[in-house]
Amino acid sequence: MEINEYLIKCFQLMRNMENIDFFAGAHELSRTEFRLLREVILEEERGKSIISSELARRLGITRSAVSQIVTKMEKDGVVARVASPTDRKIAYIRLSDSARVVFEEQCKEANATMERIVSEVGEDKVKEFFRLYDDLNHSIEKVMKEIEGEKEGAQN
Repeated sequence: MEINEYLIKCFQLMRNMENIDFFAGAHELSRTEFRLLREVILEEERGKSIISSELARRLGITRSAVSQIVTKMEKDGVVARVASPTDRKIAYIRLSDSARVVFEEQCKEANATMERIVSEVGEDKVKEFFRLYDDLNHSIEKVMKEIEGEKEGAQN
């Protein structure tokens, strides 16, 4: 395979993986809403709260996008903005009780879908795929850091 074909295959893999909808037929949560809920729940499990700017950083989207998503989810009764007792400029994003149930049901749906995929492909092949993916991802990160360092060195 030529180098360009590897690049094309990488782009195809990324696009295909991004388009997999493990939640098809489940609840009305989008993937981004699901990821947002997951982050809120992770913080709650640590005994903490999370603010919109931190959600934006973790989700890789703008604060404005988080604000729009939170506003929609707030209207749907999924989350609530709760003012900080110490800083009026800060609002924490908290989960409603019904949201946790929806999140858990959606997790069950996604897990059931993944279970079917693993059954179809075989657990050994799936484990090998992820092992190879981890190796490739490690190498990609290493090379990208090297390239970044080379560019910074050339600029100085």
